[in-house]
Amino acid sequence: MSRLLNRKTSFRQLTAYHVNRLFYTIRNSDEYNADGIDIFTQDWDNLLILDACRYDYFADQSDLDGTLSTRISRASATREWVGANFTDRQLHDVVYVSANPNYRKVADEIGAEVHAYIDVWRDDTLVGEENTIVPPETVTEHALSAAEEYPNKRLLVHYVQPHYPFIGPTGKEHFDPTATLKEVSAKYDLTDDRLDRAYRENLDFVLDEAERLLEKLHGKTVVSADHGELLGERLSPLPLRAYGHPNGVYVDELVEVPWLVHQNGERREIVSEEPVERDDTKDEALEEQLRNLGYMT
Repeated sequence: MSRLLNRKTSFRQLTAYHVNRLFYTIRNSDEYNADGIDIFTQDWDNLLILDACRYDYFADQSDLDGTLSTRISRASATREWVGANFTDRQLHDVVYVSANPNYRKVADEIGAEVHAYIDVWRDDTLVGEENTIVPPETVTEHALSAAEEYPNKRLLVHYVQPHYPFIGPTGKEHFDPTATLKEVSAKYDLTDDRLDRAYRENLDFVLDEAERLLEKLHGKTVVSADHGELLGERLSPLPLRAYGHPNGVYVDELVEVPWLVHQNGERREIVSEEPVERDDTKDEALEEQLRNLGYMT
């Protein structure tokens, strides 16, 4: 009986998800959130992106040195954020260090080009289930190396955390790292307290690493996010709880992001130069990493 009830609950949740998703798709006809900022027209030397980081959690939990305000993101998911900010742009003054492979997946088809793109998710220090999760300290090390190698470029650093999978004690004990947050919510009895603790643990990990970069990177550094996360909030028109970050849903929990500004020494001179030679191979590792983050099924 309990298994049957769970199936009915899962079906109801998934149905509500798709109905609500359709509601926002019809309501938001633009390709991206037109109220959001263009990250590359903002003033920064280094931009640290914490994937799926909500402003309210960041404001409550962060003690990073700097001035905190909010911005509105152009997207409610990373693939959408990449398209909204990178499409048809030659950003030859930008070095992009990323643990999220969405840019690599779509760069050619959207006509995007940066001076250098560094695939952190290919690093051999991945952790977690079947060695699939990029820990934040690995991203930090690559970012510091990139800053040394490209001293006259804007540095865009994209961490995975606090994005699911959860890598803290609560996450490891109670959450399936091979499923998306939406799938987990449909299959298991999620409690708000447990989910809150797991998300905050992920955020703690990445805030520690962001602090390392604030101390070591020179110039004007901004800490922000590509989008937020739904952690059980009720959407319209069907008021069941929602989890994750679907495309095109521009509610506060998904598009209100932190914007913490930190100054460390003098601004550096930024120079635009032709891109370095890149590896265009798109292999199974890329597809696997996208699946691990819930972007492919």
